[in-house]
Amino acid sequence: MDKEPITLNGIEKLKEELVFLKEKKRPKIVAAIAEARSHGDLKENAEYHAAKEEQSHNEGRITEINGIIARANVIDVTKIVNEGKVIFGSTVYLENLDTGEKINYKIVGKDEADLKLKLIYFQSPIGKGLIGKNKKELVEINTPAGVKNFEIKDVKYI
Repeated sequence: MDKEPITLNGIEKLKEELVFLKEKKRPKIVAAIAEARSHGDLKENAEYHAAKEEQSHNEGRITEINGIIARANVIDVTKIVNEGKVIFGSTVYLENLDTGEKINYKIVGKDEADLKLKLIYFQSPIGKGLIGKNKKELVEINTPAGVKNFEIKDVKYI
């Protein structure tokens, strides 16, 4: 079983979701199943079948999160000496040399990645293109949208 890197923030969010699913959502689903059961014939009881399906999804997600946590290799970048190198968990401040656009990304694990939140998977084209590079370095990255040229303006371990 390979360890999967995850940030401290990422593991905390997963643990919060697990508590919510077990302590809040699970009892509500059990109550909904009991309520639907009390309505009689289960074969044609849409509420019962919907609640059972929701229970299946909830238990599946609980199992998935437990697996992620079991495989997690938590990396706390705030404890690492920052030498301007892009590493897992670091936040990279870039300038797109083709457009002049300034953007920043935090490099994270698969289960935390969310482009809308500027959290990019370390195995994605941009993640792979940045890992190991240094502050002030020029980087050319092949993305699905074509080649992009960046300058690494700053690297922070936050």
